[in-house]
Amino acid sequence: MPIIKSAKKRQEVAIRNNARNKAERSALATAIKKFNKAISEKDVELAEKLLPETFSIIDEEVTRGIIHKNKANNKKAGLSVELTKLKAELESNK
Repeated sequence: MPIIKSAKKRQEVAIRNNARNKAERSALATAIKKFNKAISEKDVELAEKLLPETFSIIDEEVTRGIIHKNKANNKKAGLSVELTKLKAELESNK
């Protein structure tokens, strides 16, 4: 437990920021799970609707410093590839 007043305040701020970051990471994971669920159910319309929303959440996390920009770009590329694969699979089945 810190003794100095400024150290106590920094600890409180760190705890508050940690809670906020955890909530934002959780929201990001939830958005990605929703998109992946739409892909697994082969619902192209829902996946196309969720893709820009998920990209937006990912970009917000980068702006806030929650995740690194390279990780965000890697995630966005992976999600795009999944949607493209699903579209190609459905086209080939027609």
